[in-house]
Amino acid sequence: MSTEDRVKATAKNIEGKAQEALGNVTGDKGDQAAGKAKQAEASARHAGEDVKEGIKDAVD
Repeated sequence: MSTEDRVKATAKNIEGKAQEALGNVTGDKGDQAAGKAKQAEASARHAGEDVKEGIKDAVD
């Protein structure tokens, strides 16, 4: 994963945390769920790319 992709995934995670926190403050279940979904997407992106990097390192 390029540094740019990691930054984008991290930004998505931060965005999700902020949206979830907003939902917690306002009691908006939709914002809470959307925030958690963004965090899950970011985690999946990081995990997938970690696997790719591990394979690349093993081949090199």
